[in-house]
Amino acid sequence: MVVDDHPMWRDAVARDLAEAGHEVVATAGDGRTALRVAAAARPEVAVVDLQLPDISGVEVTRGLVAADPPVRVLVLSASGEQQDVLEAVKAGATGYLLKSAAREEFLAAVRTAGNGDAVFTPGLAGLVLGEYRRLAAAPARPDGGDDGTPRLTERETEVLRLVAKGLTYKQIAERLVLSHRTVQNHVQNTLGKLQLHNRVELVRYAIEKGLDRES
Repeated sequence: MVVDDHPMWRDAVARDLAEAGHEVVATAGDGRTALRVAAAARPEVAVVDLQLPDISGVEVTRGLVAADPPVRVLVLSASGEQQDVLEAVKAGATGYLLKSAAREEFLAAVRTAGNGDAVFTPGLAGLVLGEYRRLAAAPARPDGGDDGTPRLTERETEVLRLVAKGLTYKQIAERLVLSHRTVQNHVQNTLGKLQLHNRVELVRYAIEKGLDRES
């Protein structure tokens, strides 16, 4: 699904996706329409602009990620401002790409996001990892705590450690000699056990536990 309030840009993005073999199930020019249409069209990936005429792309991202089933969101924005990037990531965006990206870079980002791997315009990845660490250093939520935390299997912990180090699912699969699907299943099982909602929360949890520093 493509969400952008500029018709020419929205149509161009949809056309590029279709020509690359992706099925564009819906387009929308504003946030509320996007959320309503997504509930019926059930896209796997949504390409979302941040600047929309009614509600922000961040709010749209939050709604899409919370949907059942959740939608993976690739933000495609003209803004590379730190605040915009971090708000999108906190809302659950799988990736963030600038509109200045080349066509092939954009199509590769859509494929990566569709696989559940994080993808960012070069230069933004370090910014996002820094925010993960800042969040992990923040005081724990009142309802947090180790008591009653579900126990992860050895393999789930191993996958979580590599996620915290910033590896993509493909890289984790190669490192552990597993299929991409198996890695995704381990991540989904871990999210369910820990009652977390997205990769942002998962990485924060892993860093809080110090898993990113373990060999």
